[in-house]
Amino acid sequence: MRANELFLRGQSASIISQPFFQRKSGRPLDSNEKTARPTIERKKAQPMQPDETKKNHKEGSTAKDSILIHLSLLLGSTILDAAGHSLGRVREVAVTTGGRSSLVTELVWGRKDDLQAVSPAGLEQTPKGDLRLRGDAHPRPFNLGEPLLLLDRDLMDQQIIDVHGRKVVRVNDVSLLWLPQECGGEMRAIEVEVGTLGAMRRLLKGIATKRAIERITKKIPSHAIPWDFVDLIEVDPARRVRLKISHERLSQFHPSDLADILEDLAPVQREAIFNQLDEEVAAEALEEVEPKLQKQLLESMDSERAADIMEEMDPSAAADLLGELRKEQSEAILEEMEPEEREEVKELLEFSEHSAAGRMTTKYVAVPAEATVAQAIEALRNFDDDPETVTEIYLVNEGGVLLGVVPLARLLLALPESRVAVLSESRFVSCPAGMHDKQVAELFDRYNLYALPVVEEHNKLVGVVNVDQVIAFMRQQA
Repeated sequence: MRANELFLRGQSASIISQPFFQRKSGRPLDSNEKTARPTIERKKAQPMQPDETKKNHKEGSTAKDSILIHLSLLLGSTILDAAGHSLGRVREVAVTTGGRSSLVTELVWGRKDDLQAVSPAGLEQTPKGDLRLRGDAHPRPFNLGEPLLLLDRDLMDQQIIDVHGRKVVRVNDVSLLWLPQECGGEMRAIEVEVGTLGAMRRLLKGIATKRAIERITKKIPSHAIPWDFVDLIEVDPARRVRLKISHERLSQFHPSDLADILEDLAPVQREAIFNQLDEEVAAEALEEVEPKLQKQLLESMDSERAADIMEEMDPSAAADLLGELRKEQSEAILEEMEPEEREEVKELLEFSEHSAAGRMTTKYVAVPAEATVAQAIEALRNFDDDPETVTEIYLVNEGGVLLGVVPLARLLLALPESRVAVLSESRFVSCPAGMHDKQVAELFDRYNLYALPVVEEHNKLVGVVNVDQVIAFMRQQA
């Protein structure tokens, strides 16, 4: 029984796709009922949740009077025993992690050395807005070290990742939905408030009554993120495992978006997130972040992990980054790399970072001039780097001398038995390995290039400068 999404706007709300809005009869809803949104009726505000009490007006509904509560106003609320005697004030709200990560397991009260907790289903609200234990409630001792997410300690004022908006935000409040007893009495976290509205509630708390706070803040627009789009950040690896916090969804981000997130995080949070990424995703993101942060991230990890990431990076990008590190650290990382990748990077380290060779990649597709189109396409299939970087293939002789360039589009349109040599451009542009960055950029601009082959003495092909490297250089110059 979960509210999948709740979008707040002042004192009105729309609850979308809620399985607990069912008919008592148990018969399946027809297609019109499934798609219709429940209407929301305003109710006289109660002290603890003066926003609204949400009601479903379908005939025979068992889910009316679900209560929307804001964490900022729930904290500090009085808890009474069944006889009406005060037990203390709410100091924490515990939430499960993992598969049912929105479910509130317990509300916690008491002194730090004598904490008690009870399920929301064991509580009811008094007319005055306090919380009272039901007769069948079973409070238990509570330990702050339990593997539960504590909303006040772990979420309020903390940075989180909005995986839908792909950005870092700070939590100002949490909205909870409390279902009535006939629906099980569950309470769930449904969204986090990251705008001014949540901050204003907390600012006014203790100065004005809860009812006055809601009246004052009702015209402030809400900026909320549904709970399903929240990625928590936990810097303690052991606690991250206990809470079952992972960042698998980040691996689906574009590297540029992931880089922006890393740049927006505080150093400790940034390292915690980066160290959880697999090597391929980490490598792609590392190539996109600012050079200063690249260095900081590499210096924060051991040589073995750094080498694994370097092996997944473009060799030229890896060489540029290693060139910025201390000699001892750079050598330690190279030592941990696989022999083939290590040799490629070491060769590039010998060139000036401001030359064509310093910008080039040694990952490209080259075939003999006498090869057929079918053989060239097979070489493309076997290319073990990012295929999106390939815009043309290169024709070479046995000594590696560059003989021609074939655009990828022309290759794919040709007959399989055709010789690639007949598809080669009649004129193609290349540059010497020592050409300066600025001259390389001028060639890309003059000839409208996507890639530029780099040659050494006797026109031997040694690498390729791709357009993204030129764009990176131009951004640095801007």
